[in-house]
Amino acid sequence: MCRQHAKWMACTMCIGLLMLAWSTTAAMQADVHVSRPEAKEHSELEATLYVPFRAAAGDRRAQGRSFQVSLAYPDGGQPHRVAWTVTLAGSAPQAAVLQQWSGQDSLGASALDINLHWDGCARARAPPHAACSPAPDGLYQLRLTAIADQGQGNEEVVEQQWQLAVDRGSGVRPHVPAFGMKAGTGPGATPDSPLEASPYRVVYANLHSQTNHSDGGGALAACHGAQEPQTGLFGPLDAYAYAQQHGLDVLMASEHNHMYDGSDGTNGTADPAAALALYRTGLAQAAAYTAGHPGFLALYGMEWGVINQGGHLNIVNSDLLLGWERNVLGELLADVETPKSDYAGLYALMRAQGWIGQFNHPAYAGQFLLDGQPLGYSADGDAVMVLCEVMNTSAFSNNDSETETRRSNYEAACNRALEAGYHVAFSSNQDNHCANWGAAYGNRTAVLVAAGTPLSRDSLFEALRARRVFATMDKHARLLLTANGHLMGERFDNHGPLLLATSFSNDAGRQAAAITLFQGVPGRNGTVTPLSDQPSISLTPAPGPHFYFARLIQDDGNVIWSAPIWVMQGEKTRGEEAQWQERPPVPEKVAADSTANGHTSK
Repeated sequence: MCRQHAKWMACTMCIGLLMLAWSTTAAMQADVHVSRPEAKEHSELEATLYVPFRAAAGDRRAQGRSFQVSLAYPDGGQPHRVAWTVTLAGSAPQAAVLQQWSGQDSLGASALDINLHWDGCARARAPPHAACSPAPDGLYQLRLTAIADQGQGNEEVVEQQWQLAVDRGSGVRPHVPAFGMKAGTGPGATPDSPLEASPYRVVYANLHSQTNHSDGGGALAACHGAQEPQTGLFGPLDAYAYAQQHGLDVLMASEHNHMYDGSDGTNGTADPAAALALYRTGLAQAAAYTAGHPGFLALYGMEWGVINQGGHLNIVNSDLLLGWERNVLGELLADVETPKSDYAGLYALMRAQGWIGQFNHPAYAGQFLLDGQPLGYSADGDAVMVLCEVMNTSAFSNNDSETETRRSNYEAACNRALEAGYHVAFSSNQDNHCANWGAAYGNRTAVLVAAGTPLSRDSLFEALRARRVFATMDKHARLLLTANGHLMGERFDNHGPLLLATSFSNDAGRQAAAITLFQGVPGRNGTVTPLSDQPSISLTPAPGPHFYFARLIQDDGNVIWSAPIWVMQGEKTRGEEAQWQERPPVPEKVAADSTANGHTSK
């Protein structure tokens, strides 16, 4: 412990000034925390939408199918009124609505499942008993909007969107070149032109889970939600062994930073030494498991923040515990004081320390506020936030057969972060609170690490900083996006035409059913829009900054998202050049001459 404190004392003067600036805020929060219990974590609206991508065998002609809306509000049985709407429309922006369902329900201690049926007809403006006009073959989008306590000060909004296919046999599936093939850039090259073998290999990770170091580790038979902090049966070593046995290459135990006092609120009698010792134990267990199990990487870190008026993010490589809570003696229950919900200050600290992070299950509105803006941009935040969860399974799933149907989509929030100017890649994790690490579903965060080198903290963090990542709902899938030969995750200058090309493979034999290339403008704070429904396209962008990414839907409905690629087209203004040259910090332990992602690390 002394060694860790010595390390902290050796930090740069900027950190000292940062901590001084935080002192007043932290002191005010300490007074509040000791005198008043805080809202429990996970006391929030949960709303998911299960959408079969294809019609069942008996509905192949009509193409109808049933959907399920699942609603829950774990708040100690307190009643909450939820208004919900499900809208079926075409997949293009401003597409016509085919049908809509809506209702209002009261949620208490029990969850609610609402079953809806669609008969395959387009009925938006037709009388209720009009003859069926079959929906044409194609891709459609089902959107759920659920609002809890509407019109009250604690109103919450959850939006979900999933695609479905109407396919009576007349549709044409896209031909996507096999993974490992990418577009050439020389004369006569086509999107199918093969290049040399990839210098990377794919490892599959779950970068968001809990154990009994916070509110996870619950035995499957009795686990239906978050555990009381530090009461679960299973700890990090159990989690790593389980994840490895279930085929994962990487598991991160991301424990809630404010539960090291054994409380969901603030434990006034907590011993700071015990809290810090538990965090150190987790770090040591991860290192020991990794050393004893070559080929598997065990990570230990923290999920920082609170949901209510905050937002959760993972810090994946901090050896110091951050927090804001104090006991009745005024002793800090952490190594470093970080005021709750002060994201500007946190980002600055992370940047100075070389830490990197992930936006966890981000809400479109009301979280990660900077100057009142949700997912507000800062250069510090852009330098350290490398991932954004685009899809997760239910945090409270006790499914261990990879068939969980409660799945959440955060694509709208991640797109908002990209449009704000963040350079984040998509990730997909399980947020496990029950003892089923990696087994709730087949979703993974897939990372392209350097081939020929052992899987290690260094190799993984280098790949995350380079944003060489894709998010997948299928652990057998691989997806790649290139732009003029540059790999997804890169930032580069371009003049003239730009060739975007994707490649895809699935070891279990699944095929691509649909693919969409998307485009956006970093810093515009606008809307990400579809660019093409083909696996490759050549275009000449307008001068200025752009980003592009691919979303592929398999024939079983599972979705894969590539990392974005950022392109500066043509002439740059000085302001654009300044933002474009922001690069995430690379600690000394990562080779300074690494050029695997197309630019020299700094």
